[in-house]
Amino acid sequence: MTRQAAGTFQVKVTPQAAADGIGATNIARMALDKEFHGDLEATSKGEMLAAGTPVGGSAGYVAIEEVRGTLQGRRGSFLLQHTGTMTRGAPQLSVSVVPDSGTAELAGLTGRMVITVAEGKHSYQFEYTVPGL
Repeated sequence: MTRQAAGTFQVKVTPQAAADGIGATNIARMALDKEFHGDLEATSKGEMLAAGTPVGGSAGYVAIEEVRGTLQGRRGSFLLQHTGTMTRGAPQLSVSVVPDSGTAELAGLTGRMVITVAEGKHSYQFEYTVPGL
């Protein structure tokens, strides 16, 4: 059965040194630290790579984060994979649970998360399934 979870989160993005051999000034690496509230009470840590282009408002990013906490009362951890692009200001984002990454009471978790940023505040809508629910 598909379930819905919603809430807010805060994120801290910290620039990191570029990986060896990457000298392009338009590629950036960042550490991510998040706190989720609402149906997902958790923290996460992750890494993001982002790249800009000479065209204003066009860019791309990828990220992986490990989320640890409780999802509607079920304790465990899981990985989220982000893939995002912006084409001249029009964003497209996909955030999915990495297959078979759920642990403990979240083993078998699958799902997709929609992230919204409005007036500087971050929120999420998470559609997911966990075997046995």
